[in-house]
Amino acid sequence: MGIFFLGLFPIFASAAQSVIITVTKGFGLSLYASDLGDIKQMTVGDNGTLFVGSQKSGTVYALIDSDQNGQVDKRYLIAKGLDYPEAVAFHNGSLYVTEDDRIIRFDEIESRLRRPGRAREVYSNLPSLDKKYTRSMRFGPDGRLYVAIGSPCNVCESPMPFGNILAINVDTGASEQIAFGLRSVTGFDWSPVTNKLWFADLGRNWMGDNIPADEINRVDIKGSHFGFPYLHGTDVVEPAYDKPENLNITVPEFELPAHVAPTGLSFYRGEQFPQRYHQQLFVAENGSWNRSSKVGYQIVMLDIKDEKVIKRETVVSFLDGEFPVARPFDVINAPDGAMYISDDLKGNIYRLFYNAPEQSQEMK
Repeated sequence: MGIFFLGLFPIFASAAQSVIITVTKGFGLSLYASDLGDIKQMTVGDNGTLFVGSQKSGTVYALIDSDQNGQVDKRYLIAKGLDYPEAVAFHNGSLYVTEDDRIIRFDEIESRLRRPGRAREVYSNLPSLDKKYTRSMRFGPDGRLYVAIGSPCNVCESPMPFGNILAINVDTGASEQIAFGLRSVTGFDWSPVTNKLWFADLGRNWMGDNIPADEINRVDIKGSHFGFPYLHGTDVVEPAYDKPENLNITVPEFELPAHVAPTGLSFYRGEQFPQRYHQQLFVAENGSWNRSSKVGYQIVMLDIKDEKVIKRETVVSFLDGEFPVARPFDVINAPDGAMYISDDLKGNIYRLFYNAPEQSQEMK
């Protein structure tokens, strides 16, 4: 496999089939790692190690680019045979992983990649996996572990702690409810400008091609309700359930097209990209399945000014006509100012970088 350039856009080619990945002028895309299974979320260690969780594969990998050539040359299997270790987070030298109904921790992991120590349980109150639901986690600016727990349904009134974002003190186990009324949140991050929490939520299925919208939300008040299952997007009322009379709902900050499936979300904190991308919100749109024609399958940048999303623009498109070359699941910052993109369709990780002077970066 390789990347070469034709005109303004890179074309990704394989021996079996030529397919097109469209990348915004000035950016490049390289294959960072491959053959990793149904990978999901990623996190980066203090020494630059990239850790990757999975779902049904049950594996957690550590990846290193030791010669700094933009491609992984060392990979370590940190764990296997786990139950849905899709969410990973790194903090104070330790790797945190969701596993069935608990969160486990691998201490001093970057010095033990060849022989990780036995994982320690740090939290045991996640819902059981007998009901299908999503979860994701990330450490917040306050040092607590934030865990998003999805709802176990397309649309339903689910009991606690489903449909919530919790903040957990990993030392004491104490938790606080940050947001509820959520359907499926696997991407969230804090604004580097305001420190407010932003998250993406997937809208329900089977209401048609164009409704309801997928959502970008912001937590201004802790404990806010974001509508599920009573209200989808800004104004699509759920016919199956009546909203409780005294429930106040926070509507989305920004609506994405229905079914694009925003699974990953990160503010860009690097310096490599041009200035207009700095501190802006990058979203991995995993792509549609419940739709007559495909949408999503791309990385977009949301241009935020004064806490308002003013524009959404595509940076990378993995959709070649109706053929998805990849399904981007997560997008995170790399230590060198690039960004990593996980692909849960083919088990690849891509590296998005910028390789042209800023004056050539003009998008019309």
